Amino acid sequence: MSTQHDLEFLRTISELTYCNPFLPERLVLERRALGETYVAEGKQAWSRELGLGNDDRPNVQQITQRATQLFEQLLEHPPAELQETLLLDLQTYVLYYRYFMQHQLVSASPELLDREMLSQLWQRFWNDYQKGIKTLCRTNPSITKAAHLFACLFQVRRAFYHIYDCILGDSRAIIQLRAMVWQSVFTHNMRRYQETLFHRLNEIPTLITGPSGTGKDLVARSIGMSQFIPFDHRSRTFVTKGELFIPLNLSALSPTLIESELFGHKKGSFTGATSDNAGYLELCSPHGVVFLDEIGELEQTIQVKLLRVLQNRTWARLGETTPRSFQGKIIAATNRNLQNEIEQGHFRLDLFYRLCADRIVTPSLADQLADSPDALQSLIGLLALRIAGDAAAEVAQETMQWIEQKLPRQYSWPGNVRELEQCVRNILIRSEYQPSIVQSKENLNACDQWLEQIRARQLTIEELHRSYATWVYAEVNSYEGTAQQLGIDRRTVKSWLDQEFLSRLMDHAGTEAYSENY
Repeated sequence: MSTQHDLEFLRTISELTYCNPFLPERLVLERRALGETYVAEGKQAWSRELGLGNDDRPNVQQITQRATQLFEQLLEHPPAELQETLLLDLQTYVLYYRYFMQHQLVSASPELLDREMLSQLWQRFWNDYQKGIKTLCRTNPSITKAAHLFACLFQVRRAFYHIYDCILGDSRAIIQLRAMVWQSVFTHNMRRYQETLFHRLNEIPTLITGPSGTGKDLVARSIGMSQFIPFDHRSRTFVTKGELFIPLNLSALSPTLIESELFGHKKGSFTGATSDNAGYLELCSPHGVVFLDEIGELEQTIQVKLLRVLQNRTWARLGETTPRSFQGKIIAATNRNLQNEIEQGHFRLDLFYRLCADRIVTPSLADQLADSPDALQSLIGLLALRIAGDAAAEVAQETMQWIEQKLPRQYSWPGNVRELEQCVRNILIRSEYQPSIVQSKENLNACDQWLEQIRARQLTIEELHRSYATWVYAEVNSYEGTAQQLGIDRRTVKSWLDQEFLSRLMDHAGTEAYSENY
C-alpha cells in the first residue's frame, strides 16, 4: 500500500461495496472517497433522473476508475501486510462494475440470458477472480465461492435495476421506500446476507400496505424479481425452474377459484375440476415469489390454509391429503386497514403476525408532495418518459403547465401516482385532464379556498386586505407581531380581522396539529 490516502480509500470502498445504495449514506461515502473531486448532485439520495443513467454518474465513474487502478497496482505489487477483508471487498467492487454494470447484465428471467454470452462472461470473471485471490490473498481460489459471488453480484444488479427503474420519485417518502425495498431483499446487513442468509430470506413473507394507486404491485414485483438465484459453474447457467413472479388478485376471484389457483386441485375435487391442476404454490420457483394482492379480501377458511403455508411451508392440493413443500416467498398487499379488519373479526390476528415480520408502507402522492413539493415536476418528467419516450420533455412541460393553471394548488391526488399517470396520458392525447373524483370546495381547507378566490380574482381590495391580515394573524397569533409584519398599527389589525375566516383557519390548524401529534 503506497499511502495512507490509499488505505482510507480502501476502507471507504469496503463500506461502499455493502451499503444500501438508496440511503443518503451512499452519497456520504462517495464524498469521503473523492474528497475535493466529488461532484455535488443536489439530491438527498440516488433516484432516477431524466437523461442520467446510473453508469453516467460522474462520482461513480471517478470511484470505479480509481478503484480499478488501485486494484491493478496491488496485483502488480502485492502488499505485505493488509487486512484481507479490504482486499476482497476491493476485488468485489471492481468485478461488479467490470462484469455486471458494463455488460448491463439484466433480465426479467435468467432463462432469457444468452447462454454463450453468459458462459464467456463467467469465464472472464473466474479468470480475474483466480488472479486476485492467488495474488492478494495467497491462497488457492475456490470455484464454488467464485460462483456464489457471481450469483450475488447478479442479484445486486437485478435488484438495483428493478428498484431504481420502477419506484420513481425523489421525495423523502420515496427515498425511504426504495431503501426499505432494498432491505427486504438483502436486509440491513448485506455482508451477512451474502455469507449466510441468501437462501433463507424467502422464508420471511413481506406485507405491503398503502392506499390504492401507490405502487404496491411495483414494490412486490421489484422484490420478486430480485431474489437470489444460484449459479452452477459446471453448466455455466443460473439454476432455476418455475415462475419467478406469480401475481394473484384475490379480489377478482371467488373463494373456490382462489383455492384452486393457489393450492391446485385433483381431478373431481369440485364441480368443473375435469383434470389435475398445479396451483401457484407448486408452479413457483424455489427462488420465486407468489404475490397475493388484496389479501384483506381473503375468506377466513382460506386464511387458515395460508397460515399453514407460512408456518410449516407445506400445503396440499384440493382433494388430496399428501403435503407438498413450498420453497418460494410470499408477498401480500392490501389497501385495507388490517387492524380494523382484525377488530371486526374479518382477518385473523395470527395470520397478520405471520405476515408482518417485513412490512412496507407505500406513501400516498399527497404525503410525498407534503414534504417535497418540487417532487411533482420530477415525477411527471419520469412518467412522461415512460409514456411518451422522446417526446417526454414536451409532454412533461404541457402537463405541468396544465396542472398549475387548472387544478387547485393543494389538490390531493386521491388516485395517487396512478391518477397522475393517467393525467399525463390525458394531456398527451387531449391536452386536458378531468379528475374522476372532483375535489369540492367543501373538501378544501379555509386557506386553500381563500387562495382559490385570489386566483379567480373574486375579492375586492378591501376583502383582500382584511383576509390577508387575518391570515397573517392566524400564523403569527399576535396583534403586535401582525402589525409589525404588515407595517400598520395594532388597532388597524384588530379592526381588519375577519372573525369568521379566522375561525375556519384556526379550526383547520387545530385539526392539523391533532393529526401530527396522533
